[in-house]
Amino acid sequence: MAAAAAGKRPSCAVVLGLLLAAASAAGAEFITWEDLTMPAVAGLIRGAPVDVKSAAAGRGGVGVSTIVVSQDGTGHSRTVQGAVDMVPAGNTRRVKILVRPGVYREKVTVPITKPFVSLIGMGTGRTVITWNARASDIDRSGHQVGTFYSASFAVEADYFCASHITFENSAPAAPPGAVGMQAVALRLSGDKTMLYRCRILGTQDTLFDNIGRHYLYNCDIQGSIDFIFGNARSLYQGCALHAVATSYGAIAASQRSSASDESGFSFVGCRLTGSGMLYLGRAWGRYARVVYAFCDLGGIVVPQGWSDWGDRARTKTVMFGEYKCKGPGASSRQRVPWSRALTYEEARPFLGRDYINGEQWLRL
Repeated sequence: MAAAAAGKRPSCAVVLGLLLAAASAAGAEFITWEDLTMPAVAGLIRGAPVDVKSAAAGRGGVGVSTIVVSQDGTGHSRTVQGAVDMVPAGNTRRVKILVRPGVYREKVTVPITKPFVSLIGMGTGRTVITWNARASDIDRSGHQVGTFYSASFAVEADYFCASHITFENSAPAAPPGAVGMQAVALRLSGDKTMLYRCRILGTQDTLFDNIGRHYLYNCDIQGSIDFIFGNARSLYQGCALHAVATSYGAIAASQRSSASDESGFSFVGCRLTGSGMLYLGRAWGRYARVVYAFCDLGGIVVPQGWSDWGDRARTKTVMFGEYKCKGPGASSRQRVPWSRALTYEEARPFLGRDYINGEQWLRL
């Protein structure tokens, strides 16, 4: 994680605004449980046509098209990126991409021009998307790719959702202090994104929770150093956080840089296990904001709990809070004095989907 990680979305605001206005009129502006479930198997066989143009035009009886990915050639595409490429730019209705079992060794990007994509696997142990890029890798132009472009899977579109699938960066583990070893498994740069029962696996900088509002529900996230980082406003509910640190590490690094910025990470009902000694959060941004509520924290949490990123001035501006957590790592006896044991009223804004304006885009 470095300055190279602080990427911005392409300048397509006008086009995207028109797309989303059309989608709102078509009733597609919510993510539902149906969007996260496997489509009917009937017709999803070799040679079956996929009508994605109706999604772009706002036509079609059910308003949902399905693209099947299968490595044996019995679907519409052998690769995940090939399926994403089949989604028409400017689509305004939900398109489901069903990924059949297999290990898909490829880098994948869902571009900003392709919102309303559902990526549905057939089990996190059966459907895996993996790549092994690191920040120090050299691209075709002779430059380092940087943290931002090291992602195995990158989401730049709005209203993306995924379920029952694993995203992995399989690059060798980065030792503490190593330079250029950041290796992102998943980058989320779109707004209004939901992941359900997904696994996100890596070591340093596993999940680049970059920008936007995101909801991760019942997901497994593995890493060692700052393995959830970025400037998004995200709710992690019922997630399993598993550390694979060999010495020290950290879970969350919030990049929030202004008191008026609404970003920050809220962990509710999550469970921390694994190895090493972990900070709950580090102040990547001057106004970093991270909250843990009702979490079960294993004994791998450092007694101090939190890190100021080596800048004492940040202790006056960060918001690091805990509310009704349990487990040996929840002990507050040696916590840094600038972290907060929250009252219910202080914790309440972070406890539910209201934190990410879920009433505006989730219908669950």
